[in-house]
Amino acid sequence: MASSDSRLVAVLGPTNTGKTHLAIERMCAHSSGMIGFPLRLLAREVYDRVVRIKGERSVALITGEEKILPPDARWFLTTAESMPLDRDFAFVGLDEAQLGADPSRGHVFTDRLLRARGRDETMILGSDALRPMLKALTPSLDIISRPRFSTLRFAGSTKLSRLPPRSAIVAFSAEEVYAVAEMLRRFRGGAAVVMGALSPRTRNAQVAMFQAGEVDYLVATDAIGMGLNMDVSHVAFASLRKYDGKRQRRLTVAEMAQIAGRAGRHQRDGTFGTLSFEGSRGAAFEEEEVHAIEEHTFPPLEQLFWREGQPDTTSVDTLIADLERKPDARVLRAAPEAIDLAVLKRLAEEPWVRDRARGDRMVRRLWSACGLPDFRKTGADPHGRLVGRIYRHLTEDDGHLPAGWFAEELARLDNVQGDVETVADRIAGVRTWAYIAHRPDWLQDPPKWAERTRELEERLSDALHQRLTQRFVDRRTAVLMRDLGAKGIDALPVAIGDDGTVSVADEPIGRLEGFRFHVDPDAKLLDKKRLLAAAERRLGTTLGDRARLLAADPDDWFTLATDPGRPVAIFWRGDVVARLERGRSVLAPRIVLHRALDLLRTPDRILVEDRLVAWLMTTLDRVLRPLSAIARGATDPARAASLRALLAPLVESGGTIERAAIAGTVTALDRDDRRAAQALGLRIGTMDVFHPGLLKPEPMRWRLALAAIREGTVMPGCPAPGAVALPTPDTAEAEAAFLRAGFRPLGAQMLRVDMVERLARIAHDARPEAKGGRAPFQPDPALPISLGLLPDSFARLMQVLGFRPAPDGWVWRGQRPAPVPVLLPPRPGNAFAALAALRAGHG
Repeated sequence: MASSDSRLVAVLGPTNTGKTHLAIERMCAHSSGMIGFPLRLLAREVYDRVVRIKGERSVALITGEEKILPPDARWFLTTAESMPLDRDFAFVGLDEAQLGADPSRGHVFTDRLLRARGRDETMILGSDALRPMLKALTPSLDIISRPRFSTLRFAGSTKLSRLPPRSAIVAFSAEEVYAVAEMLRRFRGGAAVVMGALSPRTRNAQVAMFQAGEVDYLVATDAIGMGLNMDVSHVAFASLRKYDGKRQRRLTVAEMAQIAGRAGRHQRDGTFGTLSFEGSRGAAFEEEEVHAIEEHTFPPLEQLFWREGQPDTTSVDTLIADLERKPDARVLRAAPEAIDLAVLKRLAEEPWVRDRARGDRMVRRLWSACGLPDFRKTGADPHGRLVGRIYRHLTEDDGHLPAGWFAEELARLDNVQGDVETVADRIAGVRTWAYIAHRPDWLQDPPKWAERTRELEERLSDALHQRLTQRFVDRRTAVLMRDLGAKGIDALPVAIGDDGTVSVADEPIGRLEGFRFHVDPDAKLLDKKRLLAAAERRLGTTLGDRARLLAADPDDWFTLATDPGRPVAIFWRGDVVARLERGRSVLAPRIVLHRALDLLRTPDRILVEDRLVAWLMTTLDRVLRPLSAIARGATDPARAASLRALLAPLVESGGTIERAAIAGTVTALDRDDRRAAQALGLRIGTMDVFHPGLLKPEPMRWRLALAAIREGTVMPGCPAPGAVALPTPDTAEAEAAFLRAGFRPLGAQMLRVDMVERLARIAHDARPEAKGGRAPFQPDPALPISLGLLPDSFARLMQVLGFRPAPDGWVWRGQRPAPVPVLLPPRPGNAFAALAALRAGHG
């Protein structure tokens, strides 16, 4: 009880005025003391500070879910709801007393403001807006004004990618906090997360990351405004609206200032502003709001919420009536119905509750059960059912909760697996049972169960910290971004391991393969360009060494990359170094170095280019030697013009060409021209002109690559190596590539041109001499089977070769094959009637 000469003082002012520090000093100067705080997290933070001053055995911590109460404790740190008003203390303090104007918890702070008194000194801490309320309710109170230690300045709207280091981003829902933290992970390497729902252990671990500089950003709910001390230089509001339990509303200027005031510490100035998102300006302050926050001038509070703090527990009805009673003082207003009162009124409708809640003791027990906080935010009805079950147990048998039930509920929550939301929900559940365990007469062995809940909360808290860090922190990016800002690109140390791993500031960010730097896909850096620049500026020496190694390597280290669907390229030691583009001729494509080689000095680039040209020319002459010989013949003036007229289009078509396309040229060849063509290895066939050596798999691949380069397209798919008959591709592009490779379409199949010529020769040799070679005959059926030709494809080929189907076999039509054969109408019973359904138009 306060003595007659007890001092009653209020310390008012904005954030960063040292009010809490002053209260701690005053409390520690007395023989005993207590301070009530708005948050469990803040109570725990100050508890740790006072323990360092007074020692563990002298300091107590009391919150709804946590109680550390040594037998000889003299200094108590509590939440406002948990202040033991029946104890005698020399000093009593109440922090953030302006929360008496809060609709949901205001009645608690107002009650403590009116009833909590120290024997020698009572100190009320709050904002200057509380001044008229204090003068009206406690006229004898001395008021001390504290100016802010530093300046708070408005910095406008800032994009997430441009947030300054040591920034706190404030959001007003868990979903919004997580979304902003995820964006910061991608943009800036990550963020610590602080919310009122976190356990002190998780919160401390997250704040420790921020304070130690492991991350430069903090994402928090408005819990950050309640005195949590962190080294923040800028506060960015992700939103200026919050859900207050009933509706979405805009923050009051006082709430804005409470949060913005976290920026700056002691004598260091701070800034505040809003966060803008891509395609949106985001939230925006009004000019009047900015002025009020910068100048710390806010409208005075006109009323505080009140509810009877010592209600009459004679009966349930008197309890409810007292809790709903209107206040007498003009500046007080009846508090909105809180969840504890809502649950009480619901339970009061139950006959069994009315039957058991008789007498002062049982009514107080009912009201105590209704005080169980709804940590999981389930609402009055679901929460009321839990409270009802608890009260039922408290009024049965020995008046304690069954240990088996309590243990089962804890066991359901004892699981550290799951994502952030799942683990956080389990912690909220554990807080419920921790609160129950700290009631002195609800369990048979409260200390045992309090310890069990503490251990479980710590395990889940560690798991939650791990999940938060895994989800919202990319340590590699955070370190790099911090060093990049402090030292600049040129100062960052770059190292390249023997396996090609590239590290910047001892953090691996990718691999150097050939001349290309591949960023580690797990890095997820939005700011990759600057980190790549840091690496590339220091890779010049290494790349120069690689250029000289390339120039000295034998041909075996180089390959032509012909992956279908990709541009044709040259690989060195398994990695791309150049791509090929259309050059002055088919056999002389242009080499374009990969952009990764742009970092090379000019002499090194020339060295690489010369080596690649030498390899390409040598390999072309080796793999496509017949085509190179044909190309030389096409430009040799000593050759006959008629022969050169044949060779030139053959080179352009890559070494195979349909005879019908150059029919006039073939007709113009004389005997000497044909001998010269034969000397070059050319085969002037019935259907096509080609060089058999160019139909082998590797020359075929190179020819298709040169054609793709010539046409400026990606590499098509190649026929299977050694294939003779293939299914006709579904697309026109693929069919054109197979034609270019040296295959002739036969309806559903394509046959290699050399095999077409072989079958043509065999078929004509098999014709009987009777009737001038026009007598019906049956070709050897084993021949098409050996080539993998289907009956329809073989029938199509026979027609292309100048035969027509007859009842007894095939009949020679006595004319050269037409480029596009005309199919005979199907005859009844003819085995080749299906020919009419085959595709037409293939020459």
